Parts: sequence; C-alpha cells; structure tokens
Amino acid sequence: MDFWDIIWFIIVSFAFIAYLMVLFSIIGDLFRNHQQSGWIKAIWIVFLIFLPFLTALIYLIVNGKGMAERSAREYAQVKQAQDSYIREVAGKSPAEHIADAKALLDAGTITEAEYQALKAKALA
Repeated sequence: MDFWDIIWFIIVSFAFIAYLMVLFSIIGDLFRNHQQSGWIKAIWIVFLIFLPFLTALIYLIVNGKGMAERSAREYAQVKQAQDSYIREVAGKSPAEHIADAKALLDAGTITEAEYQALKAKALA
C-alpha cells in the first residue's frame, strides 16, 4: 500500500461515515415527524434502501427546513427537562442554606461553631 492508497482510503472512509450520519439523521427525522403518515414514512425508507444517495438528497431538499425546526424543538424540550432536573436535584442555594443555619442559631438550636461550620460548608 502506498501513500495515495492510504489517502484514498481516508477520503472514502470519511465520505461513508458522513453518508451514514446523514442517513441516520434522516431516519431519525422521519420518526420524529408526526405530520407524515406511516405509509409516507415507509415509502421514504424503501427509497432510502434502494436509491440511497438520490433519496437522501431529495429528502434534504424537500424537508431540510422542517428537519431543522424539529431538531431545535426537540433540543429545547431536552434542555428544559434537564434544567428542571438540575434545579430539582440541586436544592437550595448557598444563601438559603446560610439563612436556615442563621435561623437555627438564633433559635438556639445550634452553637456558633456549628453555625460557622454550616456556613463554610454552604460556601464551599
């Protein structure tokens, strides 16, 4: 194998991986699209199997804008769910922890040393 064979192998591998990424994004978009019927989706899949490059090109031309909109909508939903989960798990802010510890100190439930330890832990 000489140098140009290796370069050619790299170029062909890159093109194949890029094609697979486009193919999987099209298939994912087909299943994400709730406006199309199952029959239309099945026809797209059959054409993707038998005429893959031409069908992928036509699908991207016809549904490219819709793909971007559906992808952005799904990203926004995932981000909202993730942010909600983080807020739920994170609990209180450090200021709220310090205020709670101060209330315990004022009530005489904890000592000054315990208050300082809780304050340091909240700020860490």
